[in-house]
This record gives sequence, C-alpha cells and structure tokens, in this order.
Amino acid sequence: MGFSWARSGTWVVALLVGVVYGVAGTIAHAYALAWFPLGLILAVVGSGALLLAVRLLTADRWAALGTGLGMMTATLVFSGRGPGGSIVVPQTLLGTVWTIALPLMVAIVVAWPDRVAARRDIDSEQLD
Repeated sequence: MGFSWARSGTWVVALLVGVVYGVAGTIAHAYALAWFPLGLILAVVGSGALLLAVRLLTADRWAALGTGLGMMTATLVFSGRGPGGSIVVPQTLLGTVWTIALPLMVAIVVAWPDRVAARRDIDSEQLD
C-alpha cells in the first residue's frame, strides 16, 4: 500500500480522539459510588468500545493502534506528578487496574486477526 493522505489523516484523527478518551478515562477512573468503581468501569468500557469501533469501522489496525497510543500517552502524561505536586492517578488498586487494563485492551484489539482479509483470501483462492 502506498501513501494516502486520507489514511494518514485517519491515523491523526484516531490519535487525537484517543488522547481525549485517555484524558477522560484517566481523570474519571477514580470515581466510585461507595464500594462500586463506576468511574473505572465506565473508563474501561468507553475506551474498549472506542478501540473496537475504530478497528471495525476503519478495518485498519494502524488506526486502532493510533487510538490506543493516544490513550496510553494521555494516561502516561497525567499519571505523573504535576507541576503543583498533584497526582491524577494515585497508586491505588483502581489506578493500577486502569494503568494495566488500557495497554491490554489496545494489544488485544490491535492484534486481533482481520477476519475480512482472511475471508477475502479464502474467496480468492476458491476462484483460482
């Protein structure tokens, strides 16, 4: 495949949307209703849904990787100690789960086999 402005634009937009979701998930993951980790569940479900949507709608694992890299970069940037000394992701169970769940979701979605391409290859072999 050669260079395509449309495809490159898709990757940039996917990266930026990933950054937005990464910031939102990183900020919201610590919210809990009593014992129920509502923020973490919403952050994981929302981020996973975005990754799946990008992968399925674009049929491009590179766009999904761009989205995931945006999410992970935002999490990394906001996980450190801020200039005022504040910490967005404290070292708690919820923070650890969020920090580990995000790269795992990205790896699974990006590495998942492309069934459309596999089906296309099988169909083309049958025509020969």
